[in-house]
Amino acid sequence: MGAPDFAKLPHIGEALQRKEDYRFLTGAGNYTDDIHLAHESQAVFVRSPHAHATIARIDTTKASAMPGVVRIFTGKDVEGKMGGLPCGWLITSTDGQPMKEPPHPILAQGKVRYVGDHVAMVVAATLEQAKNAAEAVEVDYDVLPAVMKMADAAKGPALHEAAPDNHCYKWAIGDKGQVDAAFANAAHVTRLDLTNNRLVPNAMEPRAAIGSYNRASDEYTLYVANQNPHVERLLMTAFVLGLPEHKVRVIAPDVGGGFGSKIFLYAEDVCLTWAAKQLNCSIKWTADRSEAFLSDAHGRDHVSHAEMAMDKDGKFLAMRVHTDANLGAYLSTFSTAVPTILYATLLAGQYTCPQIYVEVDAWFTNTAPVDAYRGAGRPEATYLLERLVSRCGWDMGLGQDEIRKRNFINQWPYQTPVALQYDVGDYLQCMTKAQTLADVAGFDARRQASEAKGLKRGIGYSSYIEACGIAPSNIAGALGARAGLFECGEVRVHPTGSVTVFTGSHSHGQGHETTFAQVVAARLGIPVENVDVVHGDTGRVPFGMGTYGSRSISVGGAAIMKALDKIETKAKKIAAHLMEASDADIEFANGEFTVKGTDKKIPFGQVALTAYVPHNYPLDKLEPGLNETAFYDPTNFTFPAGTYICEVEVDPATGVVRVDRFSAVDDFGTIINPMIVEGQVHGGIVQGIGQALMENCVYDENTGQLLTGSFMDYAMPRADDFPLFKLDTVCTPCTHNPLGTKGCGEAGAIGSPPAVINAVLDALAPLGVKDFDMPASPARVWEAIQSAKA
Repeated sequence: MGAPDFAKLPHIGEALQRKEDYRFLTGAGNYTDDIHLAHESQAVFVRSPHAHATIARIDTTKASAMPGVVRIFTGKDVEGKMGGLPCGWLITSTDGQPMKEPPHPILAQGKVRYVGDHVAMVVAATLEQAKNAAEAVEVDYDVLPAVMKMADAAKGPALHEAAPDNHCYKWAIGDKGQVDAAFANAAHVTRLDLTNNRLVPNAMEPRAAIGSYNRASDEYTLYVANQNPHVERLLMTAFVLGLPEHKVRVIAPDVGGGFGSKIFLYAEDVCLTWAAKQLNCSIKWTADRSEAFLSDAHGRDHVSHAEMAMDKDGKFLAMRVHTDANLGAYLSTFSTAVPTILYATLLAGQYTCPQIYVEVDAWFTNTAPVDAYRGAGRPEATYLLERLVSRCGWDMGLGQDEIRKRNFINQWPYQTPVALQYDVGDYLQCMTKAQTLADVAGFDARRQASEAKGLKRGIGYSSYIEACGIAPSNIAGALGARAGLFECGEVRVHPTGSVTVFTGSHSHGQGHETTFAQVVAARLGIPVENVDVVHGDTGRVPFGMGTYGSRSISVGGAAIMKALDKIETKAKKIAAHLMEASDADIEFANGEFTVKGTDKKIPFGQVALTAYVPHNYPLDKLEPGLNETAFYDPTNFTFPAGTYICEVEVDPATGVVRVDRFSAVDDFGTIINPMIVEGQVHGGIVQGIGQALMENCVYDENTGQLLTGSFMDYAMPRADDFPLFKLDTVCTPCTHNPLGTKGCGEAGAIGSPPAVINAVLDALAPLGVKDFDMPASPARVWEAIQSAKA
């Protein structure tokens, strides 16, 4: 079934209430910390108070004698017994050498490299006893100078012997010679320096894990707040613990948000799993919020210089970019792919820029590891490009809309100069709809009204594109991926016609139990209530790659569709037998099998029952049952795109920025459930505005202490910081998956930051302010105004 036909089926495009919400709203959700196992102990980690130090001595004598303490583990207990945490993506430097990949031990071995690094794990009968004992562990440190800025990394003290200059890799894409030639002949060049500020993920549920071990079967079970349990198991067994994979079961129950931070294999997960066998008991650890600030993988943290060459009419000729990317103290699971494959390949954006050259230097610093955070490289690319494009318009005397319209791609498929090929889109329609939705025609009147109140009003545009469903596996492998990027779906039809779906995708707030049920119900013509979706348990679901990168419906949903194709093929043969017809003459629609040219028909439920009660059944030709599994490996990325328009009011006396209007038009292809899509876009826009105006992770430049280590210092957006968002969509279905879907989970966080900052700069242009970095907090805006006056 092709995407156009699928989009017309019942249940597709219906704003059905989420099936999972009842249990969440009534307190029946089952999160990792809600699970209590027999003989369960509690773990607390002793963490480094220093950004960079050697460990002279660890004395656990006093702590070990305290009430309830079961055992205290340090780096010496694990040294030589297991591998370190692996990085899942190998980047090759421009000189042909592999990236520097220093060891990442699960407990520090002789040296700590950031505040929050794992020094010891205390296991005790109760949480209070574990905390008390952790405070009694005596650690002597010899403090070393810390590298806190990428600009200081090359000449700073080495974090790792494997990287004496703290440089992980230099990577590049594009034809530098052709780009330089285009710049030499350009009528105008616009230049821009910018920083994409470091963020802390702050999912509602902090990370948590329970390790358990069954001595009778020699099997381990890890309950963990994680976005991809099969990948967690693969990395832990194959690279760290060296265990047979079938002896380890990973269960990710209900998960309260992730935003990428729960994709990765963390040291705590391995420590608990390994120690469960050593102590023959279950061990639970749940991060408190302060611990999460220190130890969760952070996001963003790029410093870039970008240049755009244009002809006299503002047409783009070439772009060149240099980015310094902060990887933190260690390589996290997918950290190396974020500022390279997931970033530079998106710098063409929606525009016909013939030549692009991007160079990326990645650095180790004495900060928490940096990895994927909602959008993972795509927000960084969009922020740079859309800030640059608006600056190009202002430099050329063109409106933010006009500079974009002059350079929009308008023919598909379109091959970009940075590897990707876009299959379909309609960027001008997105822009036109967004301008209507935002009432751009009335902006001048609103600006005059703001001026009358002593306020400055500005408008900002952002026309983003993202690449979702990283694919295909063979090309990703050639680019350094150390895992496949397919997805799996199993459809199990029961004798009564109800269905259970087992998916390798994982839901941690996206609503998969509803949208996947809608897909199956639409295909089989059965009620949505008759479809259950199972995920998050390696002991129950087939091997899959999990949820990240807005891939679930386009990759996981496509795998389910392929399994449904097999279900339909077999069911038609059963129906043909029951109606004494050729299976080539059987048609299936709206839950009924019919014979072409006749009035013969039987319902899906009767076929399902026949499959499991095979009386009068050709057992010599068909085996019983109606249960099929399929894997789907995409042939290309999907490419959601859209235009966002933001209006802000700025008080020049205080620097306070207020988002007054925000309009977003997205092209997500086929939409399964518009209510869920709207919720995803709302959440993404909030996160993006949060980064643009408030959120900022800051370390002390001298001591390496995290200065924004709680919500007292790390500003999070609240409901009253936002207007009502105006949303609309355009639909150009994806051409290469059976659903026509593109993905929607990250778009809001990708498109909104540059729209906000462009609006702020537009508002402050009359005051002489040309630029500043996120976040546009009152202090930063006020200082920019004062500097412009001076």
